[in-house]
Amino acid sequence: MNTKQHTINEPITVSGVGLHTGVNVNMTFVPAEINHGIKFQRIDLPGKPVVHADVDNVVDLSRGTSIEENGARVNTVEHALAALVGLQIDNILIQLDGPEIPIMDGSSIEFIKALQSVGMCEQNALRDFYEIREGIHYRDNERNVELAALPLDDYRLTVMVDYNSPVLGSQHAGLFDIAKFADEIANCRTFCFLHELETLFKANLIQGGDLNNAIVVVDRIVKDEEIQYLADLFNMEKVEVKSEGILNNVQLRYKNEPARHKLLDVVGDLELIGKPIKAHILAARPGHAANIAFAKLIKQKMIESQKNAAPVYNPSKPPVYTAEQIYSMLPHDAPFKMIDKIIHLDETTVIGVKNVSINEPFFKGHFPGNPVFPGVFQIEGLAQTGGILALNSVKDPDNYWTYFLGVENCRFRKMVVPGDTIIYKCELLAPIKRGIVKMQGAAYVAGQVVCDAQMTASIVRKANAPSPHAVSSVN
Repeated sequence: MNTKQHTINEPITVSGVGLHTGVNVNMTFVPAEINHGIKFQRIDLPGKPVVHADVDNVVDLSRGTSIEENGARVNTVEHALAALVGLQIDNILIQLDGPEIPIMDGSSIEFIKALQSVGMCEQNALRDFYEIREGIHYRDNERNVELAALPLDDYRLTVMVDYNSPVLGSQHAGLFDIAKFADEIANCRTFCFLHELETLFKANLIQGGDLNNAIVVVDRIVKDEEIQYLADLFNMEKVEVKSEGILNNVQLRYKNEPARHKLLDVVGDLELIGKPIKAHILAARPGHAANIAFAKLIKQKMIESQKNAAPVYNPSKPPVYTAEQIYSMLPHDAPFKMIDKIIHLDETTVIGVKNVSINEPFFKGHFPGNPVFPGVFQIEGLAQTGGILALNSVKDPDNYWTYFLGVENCRFRKMVVPGDTIIYKCELLAPIKRGIVKMQGAAYVAGQVVCDAQMTASIVRKANAPSPHAVSSVN
């Protein structure tokens, strides 16, 4: 997998008809800057609104994935998104003069060819992967659908379909190197069953279908007049049922082409998570509804992991406050100085660092022969770090005390020992009002939470301080 972000070298346009709307559309892939991500733009609408490729924007799953934002809708995005994933393109703007991605031949191959014709450009920024650390599982008992994402330092997919049909029974497909998507998966076309075809047409869901961009599986005995009706419906002279149980409108490219196309759909739908992922995706009988539900579940886990992620600590980076500066604001003195430096501070968040040394005097008694950093001192370190955040909310911090009023939901999760570096992080849970500060605090060692708690503090003006100065964050 690529480690750096990529875009394309120059714009490229493809044109075609939308499968479900029947509208002719010109679609232009446009290079984009670092961290732009994948976005669509409806240039045919007033204001040329942009639609982010985000699972939260999915509004319809009728035989495809449709997204909508800012009053603009883009239908059937999955095949184009799959092509971008397969070529590992991170940043691109897709401009359309109509409501739907062209169906082309029912696969991703024409998009792949267009993008390859202009070439990809490596950008000077690392890709931001979401790495699955623990298995994520989704099941729809009613539809008998299962999807799972398992930890893997790569991106692989395995798909199984089973329609209980003598024509299209159980099939499997796998992609074990995303770089092979273009060669092994991209040209696999969409498919449907014969019994669905007329229903879809009458429901206006295949207005752009002409039997040249889909595999039609014949899952029942059909009469000659039915076959002729289909030929007339799609303006074809003659349609026949082949021995493989499919209409003769197309030739199968692989025996398991339907399973491969389902894998293609999974790739495209999961792109809507918003980040490239590292995982082994297992999918049994997937469809767009399940894919999107699974993508939402993964995104939810991703957001939760980001909230709980350990702060990044670069020891060579100059601190926001040194120990001397910290304790010119806080009233503590040895041996109760529990933070060595502040490495981040803004209006809502503070991050401090404590290097745990064997020379700490309390290790003599806690415990002899088994030194363990006391949990109460971890809370004190969080409190002092949070005190800096509280004092940052006033204009003249030298004139205030910070007193802690309560500690709730405290958990000590792992032992801290000499040689560890503790990273303290405190975040406001709500705006500061009337001098009351509510914070969520967590202490990390080696990327793991060792202690966390909710804390409440009060900012109190010193009795001998000069006249108070009002601050916007304290009411």
